[in-house]
Order: sequence, then C-alpha cells, then structure tokens
Amino acid sequence: MNEDEDFQAAQAQLMEADAEAERIRQETEDTAADPAVQEESIRQSNLVYGGLAAAGLVVVQPFLTESSLDPSATVCVVAFAVSIPLLAALLVLNRQEAFRRRASRSPFVELARAVAQGSAFAGITAAFWHISMLTGIVFLAMGFVATGVHSSGYVQLEYDSKFRSRFRRRKAPDA
Repeated sequence: MNEDEDFQAAQAQLMEADAEAERIRQETEDTAADPAVQEESIRQSNLVYGGLAAAGLVVVQPFLTESSLDPSATVCVVAFAVSIPLLAALLVLNRQEAFRRRASRSPFVELARAVAQGSAFAGITAAFWHISMLTGIVFLAMGFVATGVHSSGYVQLEYDSKFRSRFRRRKAPDA
C-alpha cells in the first residue's frame, strides 16, 4: 500500500513539474513574441554586426599587402572572409526586420548569425594571437568573461526575483 502512495505522490509531482515547465515555456514564448523585445533585439544586433564588420575590415587591412601569412594571420583573414559578408547580409536583414517590426525566425538565419559572430570572434582572437600568443589567450579568456558579465546583467535586468525563484532547488521532503 505504501508503494502505491509513493507512486501516486511521484506521479503528482511529475504532473506538477510538467505544468510548471509548460507555464515557463509559454511565458518565454510570450516574451519573445513581444514586439518591443524584438525591436530592442534588432537594435542590439545592428550594433553587434556593425561593430564586428568594422573591426574585421580594420584588422584585415594590414594583411592585404602581405605576400605570405603566418598561420595566425591566415586564420584571421579566412575567419573574416567568412564573417564580413554574413555580417553585411545580417545588417541588411535587420533593416527589413526593423521595417516589419518583427525578427526573422528562419533556422538558416540563426545559423548565419552563429557562424558570422563565431568566425568574427575567431578572427579577432587570431589577430591578437598574431601580435603575441599571450594577447590572443587574454582576448579569448576575456571574451568568455564578457559573455558571463553580459548574461549575468541581462538576467538581472530582465527577470524579476519571482521568475528566478522558480528555478531554485526545492528541498526534498523529509521522509
């Protein structure tokens, strides 16, 4: 009999957890569908894409006249050869998104965003690495720290304590 009660309690907890997960998923989707959130995301993306493309053009310029490149310079040039056209396309797309007041949800666009940003980061890291291995390592490490700083600040600004409290570990009931 005790096993049946334990099973029913576990089933009830599972159903409660499923309902909570669905509620959080719906709240997240509602937030992502908010036009104001999408417009701000587009503005921030314009800043990121424009900055990375400009940095790429500046960083690649000295390598254009070189007859041969060392490995770090080659990585830098190739990475920016990938990222600059994608970043330009994403900037143009962002103008259309701003005009339509909504963000694109195309998986191809999401892939292009990841490849463009990742290859730009690799290109800048390789450029610093070309200067010295230490500066490349420092830039790489600080890039990860900066990502953490941004994520921490974003979560603090966007989610109130009530939202965050949903993710705290619950104490197991005393048996």
